[in-house]
Amino acid sequence: MDHQPSNDGAVVVVDRRYCYDQAVDLKIVKKGFSASGGDFTVSDGHGNLVFKVEGVYWSRRSERIVYDVGHNPLFSMRCKLLSNHDRWKVYRGRSFDEKHLIFSAKRSSIFQFKTNLDVFMAANKKEKVCDFKVNFFENSCTIYKGDSPTIIAQMGRKYTVENVLLGRDTFEITVNQNVDHAFITALIIILYEIKKPRQVCY
Repeated sequence: MDHQPSNDGAVVVVDRRYCYDQAVDLKIVKKGFSASGGDFTVSDGHGNLVFKVEGVYWSRRSERIVYDVGHNPLFSMRCKLLSNHDRWKVYRGRSFDEKHLIFSAKRSSIFQFKTNLDVFMAANKKEKVCDFKVNFFENSCTIYKGDSPTIIAQMGRKYTVENVLLGRDTFEITVNQNVDHAFITALIIILYEIKKPRQVCY
């Protein structure tokens, strides 16, 4: 059965087109080698390409651009300069202008055993309470709506002999119904970037 866009009670962050009335399975694969350091492919449960993530070549910053299947830029991602909390910002289209900011995500604390991220929408200027939360522990991840027990997506990391030999990372995500899976893709990419060997955002 084909997925249909959902209009009622949807969690829309990037684009309503990516909110379906059924749960969606996604697979995110990181290429074994990329000159830009940021190439991923995102496919659905049937193996159809959904998004492509590309690094910005020769950029002095950690930057990623996410494209749809027509190679139209959906959103751009950048690691904030000298951020102790590994803060990433996500913007509409191919822009890095603050007026196009959609949301930002950062570590809940610089001192933590688990990797937890707090996510703040652009309108949440004071950031006293997060709009979404990402909890990662032992190669699995759960994403919550706000600072609540309401789960909107879950992820696990898949290990295969092929992936190990080719140096690829594969992540399988189930996005709940009525949840923007472009947004969930952004969070998984940010989590991957923060969890990989420490690098300075410059």
